[in-house]
Amino acid sequence: MPSLRTLVKDTAIYGLSSIVARFINYLLVPIQTARFAASGGEYGVITNVYAYVSILIILLTFGMETTFFRFMNREGEDPRRIYGTTLRMLATTSLFSIAVVLLLLQPIASAVGYADHPEFVGVMYVTVAIDAFTAIPFAYLRYQHKPLKFAALKIFNILLNITLNVLYLIVLPALQWDPLGIYDDAFTLDVAFVFYINLLCTVATLLMLWKELRGLRFGFDAAACRRMLSYTWPLLIMGVVGQLNQAASQILFPYLYDGTAAEARTQLGIYGACIKIAMIMVMITQAFRFAYEPFVFGKSKEKDNRETYAKAMKFYVIFTLLAFLAVMAYLSLLKHIIGRSYWEGLRVVPIVMAAEMMFGVFFNLSFWYKLTDRTIWGAVFSAAGAVVLIAIDVLFIPRFSYMACAWAGFAAYGVSMLLSYAIGQHYYPIRYPLRDIGLYTAVAAALFLVMTQTAALPLWAQLACNTLLVALFLALIVHRDLPLRSLPVIGKYFAH
Repeated sequence: MPSLRTLVKDTAIYGLSSIVARFINYLLVPIQTARFAASGGEYGVITNVYAYVSILIILLTFGMETTFFRFMNREGEDPRRIYGTTLRMLATTSLFSIAVVLLLLQPIASAVGYADHPEFVGVMYVTVAIDAFTAIPFAYLRYQHKPLKFAALKIFNILLNITLNVLYLIVLPALQWDPLGIYDDAFTLDVAFVFYINLLCTVATLLMLWKELRGLRFGFDAAACRRMLSYTWPLLIMGVVGQLNQAASQILFPYLYDGTAAEARTQLGIYGACIKIAMIMVMITQAFRFAYEPFVFGKSKEKDNRETYAKAMKFYVIFTLLAFLAVMAYLSLLKHIIGRSYWEGLRVVPIVMAAEMMFGVFFNLSFWYKLTDRTIWGAVFSAAGAVVLIAIDVLFIPRFSYMACAWAGFAAYGVSMLLSYAIGQHYYPIRYPLRDIGLYTAVAAALFLVMTQTAALPLWAQLACNTLLVALFLALIVHRDLPLRSLPVIGKYFAH
């Protein structure tokens, strides 16, 4: 059976690989925001298109990642048949949807505002359909506890992506060399090639999963398929509605902004670039999720599981608060990740990071309804959050622009989190250490408020003061919950 030690080890591997991958991927942000100025609106197009992509990936996987882990660990199910059935389901739906979208490409492109550029829609849909299919081989790697191969393939994808972006956006224009005829006479950059590059990287990753794809030979079990679909449909609703909490603002923004279409793309591009800095919280939550899903379902039969879940929640909150403070402390340096023309939107970073942390708590809370097969509740909570988000967007985007998007996400995740906790305590009560969580949250909030006052200081003094504040929070963690003597390798030097 997996243990908390296994969770920590796998989270460390997923986390390190996510940090490396995200760091490499972040290099796309300064490259693209430098080459596509905010005023041009190209980065707004990228932000808008990827918002649609994030919804489509949920629709095309229809909650099968979580369902896959549930059925692979369920008594009476044959893991090989479950894997083969899941692969065949997603292969069928992905291929069928690609055919439909390509057949109706022009009307679909017109409906989402890209009538003059249907290639944006076509290329990105094919990409996301392939990504949806490969989600199951990647989930199989997690099931087999192969985080190293999982991480290597993810990093390969991003390295290839950034290499091709550098060639297209920097190297070839600098050399005035166009062997493939992809530029015009003035070497003008076309945002469509960013999407073509993404497609190429996705296909390359698919080919490198060829060993895992041999699971297709395990066959298809129609009865298992029906059982899985019965379990997963609420997860699909929850996933789509939940992702709306992240993507709806970027999708709705061009329709709600009180200005021209060009101005809307510019403002959306500023927002999209600045929230990239806040994505460190997404990275931490994602790393935790990759390890936590197989851990929870594998440990669900043990008697001490609820105490373990409570401890996992506590340490998740502690370390995400630490990450929040670290980003806020060095935001004066981190802002150079994006182009200077986007800096006016940096005020959204703390709001979006706090929202993402609440989403992580909501994810941790979600296992009560997954383990009790009450997945419909996840859809209810996510739907409630989405209603809040859309209402705030509709009411306040015309007046407050992208600041409304940031606060809408914050409110939506807060509502979903609180509802899940309140109802979960009735069906699957867990004694979370609320007093400790509240203490750490209050201290982090106080330190953040102090950091906002250091912004007027010279850069060196600001960084020194903020470093001291982060160190104080770290000292509190060590004093209360993570004594140095408990650390591996170096702990023996603090034993006395």
